[in-house]
This record gives sequence, structure tokens and C-alpha cells, in this order.
Amino acid sequence: MQQQHVGVVFPFPFKKFMTKIATWNVNSINARLPLLLRWLENFKPDILLLQELKCVSEKFPRHELEDKGYNIAVNGQKTYNGVAILSKFPIDIELTELPGNPNDEQARYLEVFTKDLLVASIYAPNGNPVDSDKFPYKLEFMERLYDRVKFLLKQDTNFILGGDFNVIPEPDDCYDPSAWKEDALFRPETRAVWRKLIYLGLSDGFRILNKDGGQYSFWDYQRGAWNKNNGIRIDHFLLSPILADNLEEVGIDSTPRGWERPSDHTPVWCQLFGD
Repeated sequence: MQQQHVGVVFPFPFKKFMTKIATWNVNSINARLPLLLRWLENFKPDILLLQELKCVSEKFPRHELEDKGYNIAVNGQKTYNGVAILSKFPIDIELTELPGNPNDEQARYLEVFTKDLLVASIYAPNGNPVDSDKFPYKLEFMERLYDRVKFLLKQDTNFILGGDFNVIPEPDDCYDPSAWKEDALFRPETRAVWRKLIYLGLSDGFRILNKDGGQYSFWDYQRGAWNKNNGIRIDHFLLSPILADNLEEVGIDSTPRGWERPSDHTPVWCQLFGD
């Protein structure tokens, strides 16, 4: 994977803006392209973070999305993983991999500067089964993310991290906590690393304005999970302090999950304002 402008942090000229940002694990960009185009036509986000592309960068449907008015940055990988960022504004790529492990070849991180914002699209490892090497890799990835956040905060960089974190933060974020007790998404070690990120001064964007449980971003394809609303909330926005203060709206758009041949995730979105 290529890397550009490593360690460079742009200043944050805090100008007046109103920006709608969304994140969506599409579970194969090419399989879900008709749904994505339909959703973009209706929702019209300024910036969209995508995860689980399941294609190399060269196979990303760039032309169809450029026709919708988006600039595009892609970090793809054959068959698995892959992240992208679409923006109505120019994009400067900062990082195409999360620093700290030069041997990590999985396409799970993309960081860009667009519309006076530092934005990252994140597809954190699932971590299951927990008795395999996948769980330590998950925790190691999250620790590297922690280090990256510390660096950005020391630089006084205002940023928003969005994507599929594969973390169920609290019992209220799961339809049945007992069913997920031993799952990597809800294990104490996973939630502890999530809390470390929050304790640095970040905010879970959804929880700033939504205190009630029972609101989810993922429903399994099996066991009628969607119809029963047996979901979990694992797609998140983490906001740096100033951006958290400028969060106007946040929500989960569950509509696409009910469409034909949907992703098992649905978009999460937020809107920021500034002076």
C-alpha cells in the first residue's frame, strides 16, 4: 500500500461551514453500487466514508461516483477490506495506512484533508474468533489508532474518524448483550481500548445527541435479524473536541437496510456547523 504526506498535519482554518458527513460499510462496493447511487441521490452527503469495498483500487466504480460530483480517494484490496472517501471538495491524501506496523498489509485506514477537515475512514478488524490471532490483531490495530489520535491532538488538529469500528461500546448498543458476551466486538478488552480513545477527549458523535438504546447500524443476514430489529451499533463517528462542540445533528439512516440486496450495515451520518 502506498503512503503519502506521512506525518504532515495541515492547519485547521476554522471557517464558516455546514457539512454533512456519512459513513457506510457497503459490504462490496460493486455489488451495492445501485443502492449507493440511489442513496446518494436522496441523501446528498458532502463527505462519505466507505468501508469493506472488497475490490482493488483500480476496480472501484470511480466514474459513476464522479458523475455525482464527488472527488474520490481509495485504498482498495482484492476480495477483502478496502476503504474510500468521497467528497464534494478537493481531497489531499494524508495516510493510506495506520502508522505503527509496517507489516500490516490490510487496507483498513484512509486519512485525508478535505473542506478544512481531517477525515479518516476506518474499517477496524472484526477480531473473531477470539482464540485465534485475529483478536490480538484487532487490539493491536486499535492501539495504533490510539497512538494516531494522540499525535493528532498534540498537533491541535481538528478531525473526525468515521467507519466500522467493530466495537459495541455499551450494552444499550446491542439487542441482547448476553448473546454477544464472548464476541470480539463486545469483549472487555475491546471496550477498554474504545474507552481509551474516548478518554483522550474524543466524543462518540451519536451518543452526544442520542441517549436512548435500541438504535443500531448493523443487522446480521441470518435469523431474521433485520425484521426483528436484532441489531448492534458498531458504525461510529469519533470527533475531536472542537468538532464535538459543533455537532448539530447525527443519526442512523436505516432505510437502505430494507432495500433489495442490501449491505448488512446502514449509513450513519452527522452534520457539523462552524462560525
